[in-house]
Amino acid sequence: MSIVRFENVCLAYGLRPLLDEVCLAIEPGEKVCLLGRNGEGKSSLMRLLTKEIEPDSGSLIFEKGLKVGSLPQSLPEADDRSVFDVVAEGLAEIGLVLAQYHALIDKQSHGESLDAESLNELQNLQEKIESQDGWSFQTKIINILKRFGLDENQQMKALSGGWRRRVLLAKALINEPDLLLLDEPTNHLDIDTIKWLEQRLKEFQGALLFVSHDRAFIKSLASGIIELDRGNVAAFKGSYESYLIDKQKMLEDEARQDQLFDKRLSEEEVWIRQGIKARRTRNEGRVRALKAMRDERRGRIEKQGKANIKIEEADKSGKLVVEVKGVSHSFSSSERLVIKDFSLTVMRGERIGLIGANGAGKTTLLQILLGKLIPASGSVRLGSKLEVAYFDQLRGGLDPEKTVFDNVADGHDFININGNSKHVISYLNDFLFTAERARTPVKALSGGETNRLLLAKLFGRPSNVIVMDEPTNDLDVDTLELLEERLNSFTGTLLLTSHDRDFIDQVVTSTLVFEGQGKVSEYVGGYQDWVRQTGGVMAVESKTIAQADEGLGSVVEPEEVFVSKTAVKKPVRKKMSYKLKHELEQLPAKIEGLEEEVEALQARMALSDFYNQSHEVVEEVIASLTAAERALEEAEERWLELEEEAE
Repeated sequence: MSIVRFENVCLAYGLRPLLDEVCLAIEPGEKVCLLGRNGEGKSSLMRLLTKEIEPDSGSLIFEKGLKVGSLPQSLPEADDRSVFDVVAEGLAEIGLVLAQYHALIDKQSHGESLDAESLNELQNLQEKIESQDGWSFQTKIINILKRFGLDENQQMKALSGGWRRRVLLAKALINEPDLLLLDEPTNHLDIDTIKWLEQRLKEFQGALLFVSHDRAFIKSLASGIIELDRGNVAAFKGSYESYLIDKQKMLEDEARQDQLFDKRLSEEEVWIRQGIKARRTRNEGRVRALKAMRDERRGRIEKQGKANIKIEEADKSGKLVVEVKGVSHSFSSSERLVIKDFSLTVMRGERIGLIGANGAGKTTLLQILLGKLIPASGSVRLGSKLEVAYFDQLRGGLDPEKTVFDNVADGHDFININGNSKHVISYLNDFLFTAERARTPVKALSGGETNRLLLAKLFGRPSNVIVMDEPTNDLDVDTLELLEERLNSFTGTLLLTSHDRDFIDQVVTSTLVFEGQGKVSEYVGGYQDWVRQTGGVMAVESKTIAQADEGLGSVVEPEEVFVSKTAVKKPVRKKMSYKLKHELEQLPAKIEGLEEEVEALQARMALSDFYNQSHEVVEEVIASLTAAERALEEAEERWLELEEEAE
């Protein structure tokens, strides 16, 4: 029996229907991916399921007592709330009581004495918990935090984006929902965290409905596909691969039916326009049928065309694009290397992907290869005739206050694409921007539209080197596939970072992998080739490095860096006590030992048969990893603290 049913549900914004007489059922335990182009209404459908909005007409029927959990697309605030408090919010009223009780107990455990009012409140909270069997819920919270490797007392502001998403997933699952809704759960996550998320969701026993454009993630999880297209919903059973086959057949059938309909309509239009004699003897029933056909044709929503991405290629660069020798780099706040003794020669036409955990240093290495960042040591030599197009994941190349048109036009009405002059409006139409949308400020665009605009601006300028930093976020599958096709036909050099495993496999010919402790290794092929060669174990870099990578340090123009052997000078230290100095000297060895322990535990968890072991063994390893990671973070923070004191 279905747990949710849509019966003739309609929903529209303005004149555009998002859902048009939709009938749909979600069955217990199935894992379904919701697909559709940007703006088709996927998030609106999810909001119907969470009862945030109501349909314009039709019925949405939920199974009695159905529990729904959701993981929103946006990350939770990095505030002072503890992990325990955030997860407890998933239990509604009793969760709030437990969070308040936990906060007071936590104060006591840290030696803070409670006044009479607080003690009285503690007593009242305890009575409420006992009356609602709240201790069992507290046990549930603690168990799920252990399972997810989360520290209940950790504050949200101390967690990276990936760890905050873990907290949100724990919150969504704590009430053991019958239906779990996920909206773009892999956005901005690194590959290791995506794989961890896949494993947790495979273990989930309830029904799962998720929106994603990550094809590897869809292939791993989905047992069916629901596609939202022009207000209609089509359900496909089976894998993503079988969906692609069935979808192609459906589109071919639709095209044939539309062709037959249009032919018949054309014949009827000829008949109605015949001479006076024909009109005197015309069949009124046939006239009414023609009017109905006209209405049907008028109401048919044409399928939105695909983006027509073209790349303006510059003259060929020199054979050598960039050569780096013995490059090492750290940040001003730390002497720990994110890139250590790295050498690489990039020749014209090569296509290189960069893979690594968030904060590992991928963007930093791109900046060094572009000559925009002086490395701490080593040499960088850029080739000749380089015309670089740079896709910035932070959208730094766009002015949010200007319109779409002005961001691309730069004061001109026409743009030159491969020798042909094209009006900017026409060019933007190739990227699915209407004339009206072209006059919209960038700040009003959706994430997918912003990425398409960045591609339009990027590819509208001559280039022979394309550098792309996380280009796939928020792009729908159709645009992703077209982007792959265009990049594969690009004759210049390509450097890119991405957490989209399928995208990397389709586009690159070699891969640079950040393997931890500053080591960057090169492998032939894409992501799957690297997995086959190494097993796919990747070190997770520390929070300290992730934060440092946000500020890239000294940035210079490319022409200023051709050979650089500048070493970073150690800061002059102030006098400090012998005890603190001794502690500072001991910390590097301690950090190194903890890093080795974390890497060993991560490697153990990455083994294919790890989760086949007993529950107790799995929990013990997860707990050990959590403790080691926490100790590593504390040691690094202490090291930075003492370093600052010694400066």
